[in-house]
Amino acid sequence: MDFKLVSEYAPTGDQPEAIAQLVESIERGVGHNTLMGVTGSGKTFTMANVIAQLNRPTIVLSHNKTLAAQLYGEFKNFFPENAVEYFVSYYDYYQPEAYLPTTDTYIEKDLSINDEIEKMRLSATSALLSGRRDVIVVSSVSCLYGIGNPDDFHATSIHLKVGETQSYKLLLYRLVEALYTRTELDLTPATFRTRGDVVDIMAAFGDYCYRVTFFDSEIESIHLIDPASGQRIESLEEVTLFPANMFVTTKERIDKAVGNIYVDLGKRISFFEKEGRAMEAQRIKQRVEYDLEMIKELGYCSGIENYSRYFDGRGEGERPFCLLDYFPKDYLMIIDESHVTLPQVHAMYGGDRARKENLVEYGFRLPAAKDNRPLMFNEFESLVGTSVYVSATPAEYEMRKSEGVVVEQLIRPTGLVDPPMQIRPTLNQIDDLMEEINVRVRKSEKVLVCTITKRMAEELSRYFDRVGVRNRYIHSDVETLERVQILEDMRADAFDVLVGVNLLREGLDLPEVSLVVIMDADKEGFLRNVRSLTQMAGRAARHPNGAVIMYADSCSDSMRETIEQSNRRRDKQIRYNALHGKMPEVAKKSGTGQSLLLAGKERPADMMAYPIVEEHYAVAADVQGGYNAEPQLSRKDIDHQIDKAREDMERAAKSLDFLAAARYRDRMYELQKLRDGME
Repeated sequence: MDFKLVSEYAPTGDQPEAIAQLVESIERGVGHNTLMGVTGSGKTFTMANVIAQLNRPTIVLSHNKTLAAQLYGEFKNFFPENAVEYFVSYYDYYQPEAYLPTTDTYIEKDLSINDEIEKMRLSATSALLSGRRDVIVVSSVSCLYGIGNPDDFHATSIHLKVGETQSYKLLLYRLVEALYTRTELDLTPATFRTRGDVVDIMAAFGDYCYRVTFFDSEIESIHLIDPASGQRIESLEEVTLFPANMFVTTKERIDKAVGNIYVDLGKRISFFEKEGRAMEAQRIKQRVEYDLEMIKELGYCSGIENYSRYFDGRGEGERPFCLLDYFPKDYLMIIDESHVTLPQVHAMYGGDRARKENLVEYGFRLPAAKDNRPLMFNEFESLVGTSVYVSATPAEYEMRKSEGVVVEQLIRPTGLVDPPMQIRPTLNQIDDLMEEINVRVRKSEKVLVCTITKRMAEELSRYFDRVGVRNRYIHSDVETLERVQILEDMRADAFDVLVGVNLLREGLDLPEVSLVVIMDADKEGFLRNVRSLTQMAGRAARHPNGAVIMYADSCSDSMRETIEQSNRRRDKQIRYNALHGKMPEVAKKSGTGQSLLLAGKERPADMMAYPIVEEHYAVAADVQGGYNAEPQLSRKDIDHQIDKAREDMERAAKSLDFLAAARYRDRMYELQKLRDGME
């Protein structure tokens, strides 16, 4: 099936040219391409058109879950008749296993798996292995972590066809091998139920339930049924059931893996005994033998991913299988915000390796655990086929790999142009800034002030407080969720000026902002290079009166290049508007409203599938304040609040509202600490 793009809009501005250039370049066999599009120019719509014209399976890589959820929603709307899938980490919260030798502290793995996201991950892998070509997978960088061997996943899939000879008992055996569970109760995902010659099977993902009816050793019929009532919905000729877990493997591989684990366990025990480390030898013996007993009896154990090398048949140091192995060779990779996403890919391996080294060194895990890891960057590069880097400010890596194949997209559908830039001397800069702020405040517009140090941000904020300017500051010491709260307060007109360090990293997208002020603009470095200056200036690009002021005593090379690029873009945008009679329109607020909960605001009923109730959360909002001084709740009341926080965390995560889920998780943890302190 081909991709079918559905949209009430047609490509406008320079979108048609960008689409044509990218499609032509990729069809010529160019492996690396860059789409350099300004903020608000419709880069996602451009990529949707490229996907529709190329008709290749596609992965869209994003650097965090929230942005991935937004992209998933957009592509789902663009391609309602095609397989648009979502693949991110399925943990609502996750505390990895770790050991701190300096304090002799072992931290056990603690996690909560989101069943809905796990089903979506299975749906993504199943769609890729089904042979469909019209598949788009929107993913975070978690797609580069190890998952099961695609050959094993495919081998344990069960294909059923009406009229074929199939042993009834063999089908039940194969379902168990694919990690489905037999039940006599109501069907839930990845379960099956037998009644005479009828087998009801609930698929591992989605809400599909199949009824397979046998006549002797022949499949007589297959029906799609309602799992609650059993009512037949549709008659099918054939169906394919995919495994209930991505780490599924065959019995032969399990037997072979268990033998290899025993061999390596013996080697590790001998190593510790020769080193005179009896405690580590006993520790690794107990832990691994317990895991092996679980694997032999149940087919899995807690932490089975640490033995993935044995089940995959990989050698020591060999990279794990990942989602990219499930794609055909001619797939298309789109890396969104590549200047952020690619450095994240770079850093993944090192952080994981450092934690695993201690676990192996002190006998908590076999050395093979180190091969359960994300991909190294060179391994990632070897798997990347045709790729498109999408960013307003591509980094050197993307530009080098693209070798000049850079497509620009400068025209915004709203008609907004890049904000004009001014350079002003630092002499009396605060007085000058106060005048600019007063002008904006009278118009109910907002101002961002970008400082170069945290201390300067705080000092400037205190000064604004003294002179009566409504303001807040934001930098890396401010917790992530509090940053979101601050941004929501700004949108709610709680203050007028936001002061911060390197604000471009906060994902700001505020159409209310008409002025961006950059202090110490001539201080060359990471915070004041071309990419940073361009990103900061872009925060004013969603307002028709947007402007940028740089305070500096000289014009650095980065400032000069940033201004030249901005002037070039402005000229093209103004000419286009004049030629087409286009008047700038106020940009709409982007995003899906996910962070409204953080401000305690009521959200529309249709904004999420599972509404989160803010019931009696005055307690949870400030757990420490009221109760350490004078406890007002009983232990039973606190337990009730913990259960409530957990329920709302799970509902938020099911709705892909990860920011809200994180907030409820933190509330739950604080309440647990309070309860433990009462014992």
